[in-house]
Amino acid sequence: MLQVFERFDHTHDPINDSITLDHDTRKKSRIKGVTDKGADIGIFVERGHPLLVGEILKAECGLLIEVKGQAEAVSTAIGQDWLTFSKVCYHLGNRHTTLQIGELWVRFKPDHVLEELAENYGLKIDKTPAVFAPENGAYGKRNGHSHSHSHEHAGHHHEH
Repeated sequence: MLQVFERFDHTHDPINDSITLDHDTRKKSRIKGVTDKGADIGIFVERGHPLLVGEILKAECGLLIEVKGQAEAVSTAIGQDWLTFSKVCYHLGNRHTTLQIGELWVRFKPDHVLEELAENYGLKIDKTPAVFAPENGAYGKRNGHSHSHSHEHAGHHHEH
């Protein structure tokens, strides 16, 4: 079984495999699963720091595995103007619900009360399954710079 304890926001080295996970699984600090190429894997990350779509995991053996998001049941509320859209985001945020925000669209786990709130402001609800990659919160990891690459110097190999 591959074991992962390290994660990076990008790498300069070739990716060896990937693992496709839904949002609820990416939130766990200990994940037992199977990579997209069929390898058993155990992922051990710091509690409270969910895996992010696009992150790179480094197995103890050196293999690099990209985290991919799995399409899942979501509600995507689509707006027509920024003022109304902003008001809906404000009200949804006041409900302390997990949100993914794009350009004039906001995505959340299916909830008829939240859907009705958005519809009352004129937003259209699209229930097409999609990858759910919500905001981590104001105090979560943002765009820190951690990366992996390896190279040779004078005949010896080392990792960064």
